[in-house]
Amino acid sequence: MHPATATPTHCPYCALQCGMNLAPGRGESPLAVEERTDFPVNRGALCGKGRTAPALLSSRVRLTEPLIRSHATGRLEPVTWEEALDTVAEGLDRNRRAHGADAVAVFGGGGLTNEKAYALGKFARVALGTSQIDYNGRFCMSSAAAAHQRAFGLDRGLPFPLADVPKTGCVILVGSNLAETMPPALRYLTELKENGGTLIVVDPRRTRTAEQADLHLAPRPGTDLALALGLLHLIVAEGRTDEEFIAERTTGWPTARAAAMAHWPEHVERVTGIPVPKLREAVRMFCAPESAMVLTARGPEQQSKGTDTVGAWINLCLATGRAGRPLSGYGCLTGQGNGQGGREHGQKADQLPGYRKLTDPAARAHVAEVWGVDADDLPGPGRSAYELLDALGTDTGPRALLLMGSNPVVSAPRAGHVEERLRALDFLAVADVVLSETAAMADVVLPVTQWAEETGTTTNLEGRVLLRRRALTPPPGVRSDLEVLHGLAARLGSGHGKPDLEKKFPTDPAEVFAELGRASAGGPADYAGIDYGRIAREDGVFWPCPTADHPGTPRLFLDRFATEDGRARFVPVEHRAAGEEPDTAYPLLLTTGRVVAQYQSGAQTRRVDELNAAAPGPFVELHPRLAESLGAVEGQPLAVVSRRGRAVAPARITDTIRADTVFMPFHWPGEGRANTLTNPALDPVSRMPEFKVCAVRVETVGSAGTTPEAGATTTDAAA
Repeated sequence: MHPATATPTHCPYCALQCGMNLAPGRGESPLAVEERTDFPVNRGALCGKGRTAPALLSSRVRLTEPLIRSHATGRLEPVTWEEALDTVAEGLDRNRRAHGADAVAVFGGGGLTNEKAYALGKFARVALGTSQIDYNGRFCMSSAAAAHQRAFGLDRGLPFPLADVPKTGCVILVGSNLAETMPPALRYLTELKENGGTLIVVDPRRTRTAEQADLHLAPRPGTDLALALGLLHLIVAEGRTDEEFIAERTTGWPTARAAAMAHWPEHVERVTGIPVPKLREAVRMFCAPESAMVLTARGPEQQSKGTDTVGAWINLCLATGRAGRPLSGYGCLTGQGNGQGGREHGQKADQLPGYRKLTDPAARAHVAEVWGVDADDLPGPGRSAYELLDALGTDTGPRALLLMGSNPVVSAPRAGHVEERLRALDFLAVADVVLSETAAMADVVLPVTQWAEETGTTTNLEGRVLLRRRALTPPPGVRSDLEVLHGLAARLGSGHGKPDLEKKFPTDPAEVFAELGRASAGGPADYAGIDYGRIAREDGVFWPCPTADHPGTPRLFLDRFATEDGRARFVPVEHRAAGEEPDTAYPLLLTTGRVVAQYQSGAQTRRVDELNAAAPGPFVELHPRLAESLGAVEGQPLAVVSRRGRAVAPARITDTIRADTVFMPFHWPGEGRANTLTNPALDPVSRMPEFKVCAVRVETVGSAGTTPEAGATTTDAAA
């Protein structure tokens, strides 16, 4: 059913969650996007992905009926919802009965609404009794979240609204290409410069964002930690620290200072490739104005030392008094649409709703009371995302998996190995909007509603809780994720003498959000004072918001940090090598990222004609000097080979990248799948895989590989 009038809502893609209006559409698309200039984050601006989002509502590209893999043909074939849900419940319960609760796993996504993420975590722990739940947001913001927790006692991507960015004096933007990943946000950097502020961009590539910078620092991939430490060394040596702030509002400075002083500028130049004069210029630009910010994204975070790297940039802010003050601070540019809310309400392996710790007895007791269960029955922490995927189908790992809103066949590191682990499962069920590469492997596929067909909340990168509104009726063969969990709970409960289990999983999102508020009450991410009506009236509410008369918290830490004593913690860190460094067999570094016309694994955007025309496939970006040494020419297929496999894509030759580095976007499956190559080495704190740096070699297609790995495509050649 088409809407009669325009519906105010938000984009289904990145963490900006841009405001838009959905009006009646024409032709194949039931909806048309109109500008929503009153929403403060994007002020009407939209990128191509947002403008074309209604194309996903077409029955031509989305799933409209449940599918089950036929034993006779091996193909996915349409069935009724009753048969599909019966089969999923039976597959999960069979493995649970035979091998124990942890033989069943759940994997979620950073694009799920708060209601879905909350219900999924509750479903895993209450309906299945499993500890084995995590989500793909572990691959995005987990290192920044861990560093936030260590330093400030609380993780919220940005502790201030985006509107503060143009008003500060200097921004250091580390490992972010906003011009392509969040185009409407680029205006904040443009306005910063118009207001007399300065911009420093740290990126091994001269991206469209780096071209806007007053100073571009292009470090060797994997050396962001050394860079931050080198800058802090210079700040100390030049007497630019804020000793009053350090004394009054922090702890741990002597050990952090000593660690930084071991990274003298000439050493940092050798490690990073950035000349000492540029290091000194960066320090001058950052310290000259009264206020400044450091913003990081996946570049420094998706490393096996990502938590320490972010911690080093936080130390830089603390040492200069650029935290806990107006127009200053450290912030993480969260990536996925609900990457912030998705990590707050229980679909992470170690968390309960409200950002509570699963190991905290008081937190367990509070949430158990809301859920109407015994706290002792709640399982403990499970495996992190990659460790969970790596264990699938093994003797000690899960045998069955329920997956919602994720496509790890394309998005996970060492993706060929992850594909093998998924094939080793006894049972795989996937709930998704489209038939992703992962869904195509499933035993059962459940077609679920998407952004314009349902109401629910997301939390954007500022910590602003937003309301997506239903704009049209979904196709008759499609159900919401909440309805899926309700239906599965009914079946699992009846099989175990718990007929009331389905009552614990309501299908009305407003009812689920109200319960989420009660479960989060008193926790770090407290939503208790937020409801749908208030969100609509106020264009979003910033958490924490503990009561209905609380104004919300746009700016954190102005009076105290969220630690027991109210002081921020310096954490001493030291530079160390990447999990895998170049050698004679693999002499180059690979880094990965996004392009403006595609999003994440591409499962949705690759189904939009306009976006595919703009970005039709993968490529290998390399410097002219490297291309000349290889005999490569523009558009010629190149093979990029790592210890995990081989990917092939056309050459794109440009002088905007370091000569020792190649870049591949990660949106595509098949032989151009960048994550065939990436290294799953994990950060010891956040369990973030090292997507951003691994050792590779590059060959022109047709040249003979000298090791067994050269023949690998979508499967691992070596562990």
